[in-house]
Amino acid sequence: MTTTDPRTEIKEFLTSRRARITPEQAGLPAYGAHRRVAGLRREEVAMLAGVSVDYYVRMERGGLSGASDGVLDALASALRLDEAERAHLLHLARRSGTPGAPRRRPATVVRPALRRVLDAITDAPAWICDGRYDVLAANRLARALYSPVLADPRRPANTARFVYLEPEAARAFFPDYDRIARDVAAKLRMEAGRDPHDEALIALVGELSTRSELFRRRWASGDVRLHRSGRKRLRHPVVGGLDLDVESMELPTDPGLLLTVYTAPSGTPTADGLALLASWAASQEERAG
Repeated sequence: MTTTDPRTEIKEFLTSRRARITPEQAGLPAYGAHRRVAGLRREEVAMLAGVSVDYYVRMERGGLSGASDGVLDALASALRLDEAERAHLLHLARRSGTPGAPRRRPATVVRPALRRVLDAITDAPAWICDGRYDVLAANRLARALYSPVLADPRRPANTARFVYLEPEAARAFFPDYDRIARDVAAKLRMEAGRDPHDEALIALVGELSTRSELFRRRWASGDVRLHRSGRKRLRHPVVGGLDLDVESMELPTDPGLLLTVYTAPSGTPTADGLALLASWAASQEERAG
């Protein structure tokens, strides 16, 4: 991570968000032919948020401590923040207000009961990861599906490391590679907002920043994103293209862990591909045994 200083993070985030909004988009007159700043000026953001210019300047310099929920909501509306960005702003505000407050540490070990849950899911790939994209546990079908990611001997295997440090293999596996790369960096940035003192996350971001120019650009954008359900296309080296429905669920009793399950409607080519993948995985285990 380039910095863990909350004030710097706040400044970079708010500056980047106002830089992307033009006066016209905000419904404001654009006085003057030559504006010295990209996007909105500080005084324009302050007016839209209903606060004084001095107060907004203090906030942008990292002084979110003491800002009420109403002020933060008004600021989020002025900057046209989406759901993930609003959540990130709240994380930054909480850190600003209580920089030394202890935080409940995320789980790093998958409980045996959760491993049994994974193994009980036999017709769909399912695995558990953390906010750093560490793959902590997976059922047989998920191990087969993510075999390109798991080919890295380092444990736990890490999807972000695969995406950015094995770009040729990742482009072959993820047909929508550019979107995947953008989302991975944005979700890591979101995780950094939750816990800027996560040493493993700091090390991961440092490694990716050092070794991947693409990651440096994505990280510098300041974009954030939530883990959400949706669709994902994969190109498996054995069964070919798969168009999967993704469900990602946070585990309330194991903070920081996510259960992800891939499915496909019955009768579709992807459902047939998953059945073929299950057969292949079983044959691979028989050979290994």
